[in-house]
Amino acid sequence: MKVSTESLPQAGSVRKRPRILYLVTEDWYFCSHRLPLACAALRAGFDVVVATRVQDHGRIILDAGLRLRSLKLRRAGKNPFSELRAISELIKIYRTEQPDIVHHVALKPVLYGSLAAWWARVPAVVNAITGTGFRLASSDLRARLVRPFINGALRLALNRAGSRVILQNPDDRDILGRNVLRNAKEVVLIRGSGVDLELFRPEPEPPDTPVVLLASRMLRDKGVVEFVKAARLLRGERVRARFVLVGDEDRANPSSLSPSWLERMQAEGVVEWWGHRTDMSNVFKASHIVCLPSYREGLPKVLLEAAASGRPIVTTDTPGCREVVRHGENGLLVPVREVEALANAIRVLLESPELRHRMGIRGRELVEEQFGIQKVIEETLRLYDELLSCQPHAAALASGVTM
Repeated sequence: MKVSTESLPQAGSVRKRPRILYLVTEDWYFCSHRLPLACAALRAGFDVVVATRVQDHGRIILDAGLRLRSLKLRRAGKNPFSELRAISELIKIYRTEQPDIVHHVALKPVLYGSLAAWWARVPAVVNAITGTGFRLASSDLRARLVRPFINGALRLALNRAGSRVILQNPDDRDILGRNVLRNAKEVVLIRGSGVDLELFRPEPEPPDTPVVLLASRMLRDKGVVEFVKAARLLRGERVRARFVLVGDEDRANPSSLSPSWLERMQAEGVVEWWGHRTDMSNVFKASHIVCLPSYREGLPKVLLEAAASGRPIVTTDTPGCREVVRHGENGLLVPVREVEALANAIRVLLESPELRHRMGIRGRELVEEQFGIQKVIEETLRLYDELLSCQPHAAALASGVTM
């Protein structure tokens, strides 16, 4: 969609409310992970601007009462001239909008946005890193080669005055604390983007053939290949179950699986591929077990939603995933990339409806205690309040804002 710029503020214009700008590469990701937070900031009295690449979700953002700035920045962009233009575009937006706080989400916005914020003299920066991921945590040779450069860039981005770093799990805090961060006091641990406890509610299992569900982008790093292999193994043993993949390919991600491969697995009868779904609460209701054999996560939203829906989980004993699952309480943890262990864990839950029920109840309890969306929103608004209190001008603007 084409975004009008007629109502954009001019540099030096007077305003009555503190302004926050969210920088996220994709509009769909903003809507799925940050829209409730931005709406809460709007209700709290902020002027809220969203800078993102607009595809199919621009109208949702505008209808929520937020202002929208369309970007050309791409997650997978590699052309150095295009990347420099993207940074220049961010600097222009930051200078025009003059935000009191910018909130960058994920690695590329953190790196590019922090540079633009420094150049445009934005007084406060929140850098949310949603998982250290392949380049910062993998032992792969390619990751080890680029890691010193990324760590160096992150040291510049994350250690400036007036900035805070949001991490989602203690493992990422330890990794960045050892290699990047100079002051641990600047790190805030906010566990994920929260889950809507009203939308995702426990429902009785359907009486049909048990459904084992993997819902995510169709990436190798999410363990989709291991899930398919485990499904093939269990089908060979004539285990009674349906194995379902929900999610789309992600062409911007180098680990994306091709639609042709997914369609071939479906044609062989190994799995069912339902593609992208917007009614995830109904998808969880149709399932019996939720599985995510990911290699590494920040804090996976899909597992929070599964636990809130009262479904037992099989996932990997890896950062992010083990934040959601307590082994033997609300699910089972298995080693990364070990297909036989994954199949065995799924088999255990398939064979025991009583165990599934008990784990589902415990999962809901854990989410209510620790991961509700309101808790995440309150913690983040408190962080904004702290940053505004350090800015005399913005603090005066915020004197009527209720956090």
